[in-house]
Amino acid sequence: MTQTAKLSLTAAAAALLAAGATITTSASGWALPGWLQGKAPVAAPVAGDATPSAAVVPAATAAAATTLAAPAVALPPAQLPNYRAIVQTQGPAVVGITVAGLHKVGNADMDDDAPTFRGRGRDDDDDPFFRFFRGIPGLRMPQQANPGAQPFRGQGSGFIISADGTILTNAHVVRDAKQVTVKLSDRREFSAQVLGSDPATDIAVLKVDAKGLPTVQLGDPKQVQVGDYVLAIGAPFGFEQTATQGIVSAKGRSLPGDSVVPFIQTDAAVNPGNSGGPLFDAAGRVVGVNAQIYSQSGGFQGLAFSIPVDVALRVKDQIVAHGKVEHARLGVTLQDLSAPLAASFGLDSPDGALVSSVVPDSAAAKAGLKAGDVITAVDGEPVHVAGDVSSRVGLARPGDKLKLELWRDKGRHSETVSLGHADRGTQEASAAPERGSLGLAMRPLERQELRGSGLDHGLLIERVSGPAQLAGVQPGDVLLALNGKPVQSIEQVRETMKDKPRQVALLVSRDGQQIFVPVRLG
Repeated sequence: MTQTAKLSLTAAAAALLAAGATITTSASGWALPGWLQGKAPVAAPVAGDATPSAAVVPAATAAAATTLAAPAVALPPAQLPNYRAIVQTQGPAVVGITVAGLHKVGNADMDDDAPTFRGRGRDDDDDPFFRFFRGIPGLRMPQQANPGAQPFRGQGSGFIISADGTILTNAHVVRDAKQVTVKLSDRREFSAQVLGSDPATDIAVLKVDAKGLPTVQLGDPKQVQVGDYVLAIGAPFGFEQTATQGIVSAKGRSLPGDSVVPFIQTDAAVNPGNSGGPLFDAAGRVVGVNAQIYSQSGGFQGLAFSIPVDVALRVKDQIVAHGKVEHARLGVTLQDLSAPLAASFGLDSPDGALVSSVVPDSAAAKAGLKAGDVITAVDGEPVHVAGDVSSRVGLARPGDKLKLELWRDKGRHSETVSLGHADRGTQEASAAPERGSLGLAMRPLERQELRGSGLDHGLLIERVSGPAQLAGVQPGDVLLALNGKPVQSIEQVRETMKDKPRQVALLVSRDGQQIFVPVRLG
């Protein structure tokens, strides 16, 4: 080989090394891979092999190249998933969801119960923080006779988990929806009933009247690791059965306003309309429910977040069994530890959740927790950030007991806590709109509220959906009477609704005036 050929070969090898191509080495120098030499692949030389290489370079250069090419730890090669097989076998169980209903004018996108990263409404285009997507908002129609509401249409995705028609999706996809239609991959369409939804986890359960439907295969999110391949299927912008792939970017993300859910972060392209669709692992098993994106434009920008499917199934079980979801409450304010804070508390590392305040008479207060305690483990599982505690507590049920490992006064302690109820003050009259339900979430007025309003009784309406919303009832109204009888308690309302009447008359107080509102329930 001429000197010119040797120099060209050396330059090519260096370029390949910089590009990440594999270059085999021997004691005498570099050898180009066989596929570049036009030869069949051969085994790399082993120690003591005297076979000369294809090119010879100075020994110092060879040693340096060997040092660069040899990894400290040998990693097994990753096998690309068979995405085609996943789409063919699991795609038929992914559904499109279209919804129609009424939004409150001016407040529809300001509902605090809707999951959101932001403290302001979702229509604020200048907000630089995370945005939720509610499927595809349809054309806003002219204002109707009811000045407090406005028709809307939207789209999302979901997936079938039982052959008799149980479907999982996002709660924000069906929020305020009066009509829900499910479209299968074979173009069959079904009217769906919302069995219930949970805004805290953003999970809703639908039911269609059908048999023998295709179902997805469910996986274990705990087995998915950062760097694993994932595949999302849904209907972004209405394009049905769209598959996009990526990897798991992070796990256990605790997001602003969503402390209950330990999100799976991915870089799989997810856009408006993907909401509620499945996230598959490399084996074609559902490990998450696509729910949120981080975006400054409203579209995908490389950050998507999915609800672990085990969280969704836990919520589904409660909705199917009880018609509602209960979340527990510890009663503390937590913050992450920084390195300086950890050092000041005598901790070696900033792992744990620092208790900054304790709510009086809460579960934490009764268990003896104090401001300045650091929660280092829950039921034996290490706590790294405050979100680890929040998600564990939020997914538990009231009355569940948790064993907390604490760092206090530079020593280790343990306390067992019996969790309280997250929303004891607000009771849902019904988990899902159906005949005989009002669609109201109410609570009794506090004594000072009664004095300030000049009323002597009533129930404060905190959330409105279903028939009551269609009739024009608004959050902030005070329910004074039902069918002419003064209302003293939520139980009295439930007793009246047991017979599932076709129509009721509500007497409400609004802005100092009392008005009757007829509500059709049939």
